[in-house]
Amino acid sequence: MGMAWHCISLLVILAGLMVRGNGFPAEDFVEALPGQPKVGFKQYAGYIDVDVKAGRSLFYYFVEAEKDPDQKPLALWLNGGPGCSSIGGGAFTEFGPFFPRGDGRALRRNKMSWNRASNLLFVESPAGVGWSYSNTSSDYNTGDANTARDMHIFMMEWFKKFPSFRSRALFLTGESYAGHYIPQLAVALLDHNADSKDFKFNIKGVAMGNPLLKLDRDVPATYEYFWSHGMISDEVGLAIMNNCDFEDYTYPSPHNVTEACNSAISQANQIVGDYINNYDVILDVCYPSIVEQELRLKKLATKISLGVDVCMTYERRFYFNLPEVQKALHANRTNLPHGWSMCNDDLNYTQADGNLDMLPLLKQILQSGIPVWVFSGDQDSVVPLLGSRTLVRELAHDLHLQTTVPYGAWFHKRQVGGWVTEYGNLLTFATVRGAAHMVPFAQPSRALHLFSSFVRGWRLPNTTQTRMDD
Repeated sequence: MGMAWHCISLLVILAGLMVRGNGFPAEDFVEALPGQPKVGFKQYAGYIDVDVKAGRSLFYYFVEAEKDPDQKPLALWLNGGPGCSSIGGGAFTEFGPFFPRGDGRALRRNKMSWNRASNLLFVESPAGVGWSYSNTSSDYNTGDANTARDMHIFMMEWFKKFPSFRSRALFLTGESYAGHYIPQLAVALLDHNADSKDFKFNIKGVAMGNPLLKLDRDVPATYEYFWSHGMISDEVGLAIMNNCDFEDYTYPSPHNVTEACNSAISQANQIVGDYINNYDVILDVCYPSIVEQELRLKKLATKISLGVDVCMTYERRFYFNLPEVQKALHANRTNLPHGWSMCNDDLNYTQADGNLDMLPLLKQILQSGIPVWVFSGDQDSVVPLLGSRTLVRELAHDLHLQTTVPYGAWFHKRQVGGWVTEYGNLLTFATVRGAAHMVPFAQPSRALHLFSSFVRGWRLPNTTQTRMDD
C-alpha cells in the first residue's frame, strides 16, 4: 500500500514538473473541466493582479492551439458590453473549444474552435466583470482609460507567467464595445513599445467584429437596418431620418436628441418588439423562464433555430455557477457575493466614453504598419454592417489608401461566405453571411475561415474553384 501511494505521489510530482517544464504556471493548469470531452491540448485559468495595493485582479482563461501550439500565434479576445465576459462570450458560446451541453452540467466539443488556428487568451475585463474583482469598491467606477491601463498591465504580467509567448506573434481581437477596448489597448501597447528599451509586444494584427467605432454612424445604422429589413414602416423610418441629427446623439440616455427624434426611435423599438433577437434578427428567441426550469429539472434545454442553440447562454450561466466548475477553473477565489453572470449591470462604467471616436486610434495603428480587419455579421441590427462599412471607407480615404481588393464575394466551402474589400494591403472590411453580432455563434465554420485567414495574413478567397454550370 505504502509503495503504491509513493508511486502515485511521484507521478503527481512529475506531472507538475511537466507543466512547469514548458514555462507555464503549474498552479493555473486546468486538468479537466467537469463533463469535458477528452482533448489533447492544455488549458490554464487563474488570476493576474493588476494592482496589488487596491486588490484588483483580472481572471483569464487560456487555451493552447489544438496542434503545434509552439508554432502558432497568440490571439487575445475581449468581449464588450461594456461589462461583459470574454470567457462567457468568446470562450464558451462563440469559438472556444467547448460549448455547454443542453443540460447545463457538462460540455460538448466545438469542432470549429479558433484554437485550430491560434493559441487563445480570454480575459474578464475590467474588474467587476465575471470573476474579475477589486477589493477597492471605487474601482467599480471605471471607464475606457482605466480598462486600457489595466489590460496593458495584465499583458505585461501574463507574459511573465507564460514567458515563451513574449516574442510570439500577438493578435488583438474582440467584438462589440471591444471596438473601444481593442484600439485603445493596441495604442497603449504601441506606446509601450516606443518607450521600452527592453520587452516589446509583437503585435501582428487587430481584428474586431461588429465593433462600436463611432456613435454618430453606428446608431443611425440600426434604424436603417430595421427599415431595410422590413422591421419598421416607411413612416417611422422617415420620421427618424427627418427628426434625428445623430451628430448630437450621445451614448447615455436620453441621448441628447429632440423629443420628436426620441419619440420616433421609441416607436421603432416598439414595432420591432421583444420577440426578435436584435443581435441576430433571423434566429428564434429562447424563453428564459422555460429554459431555467428545464435546467433545474435536469432536462435538456437546447432550443435549435437554424442549427443554432439559442438557449446556450442560459446553459452557460448554469454551468459556470456549479461549484465544481469554479474550482476546476481556479475561479471565484474571493467568494463573490453574487453568482457568475455574463454582464455586470452593477459596474458603473462611464457611459460618456461611448461617445469617443475610435477612428483616430485605428489611423495610428495602421500608420504603425499593423493590419486592421473589421468584420460584420450581416444579421446584426445592434452594430450593423451599414455603419461599419462606411466608417472603414472613411478611414481608408483619410489615410489615402487605395482599394487593393474591390468589394466582392468571398467563398467558403464553394458558397459565398460574405463580401470583402481591402484598402492599401492593411485595412480589410468583411461581412460574414448569415452571422450574428457574435459572428462565430451563428456561423462557426465561416468565422473560423475568416479568423484563420486573418492570423495567417491571407486574403479571403474570391473564387469557389468550381463553376455554377459544372
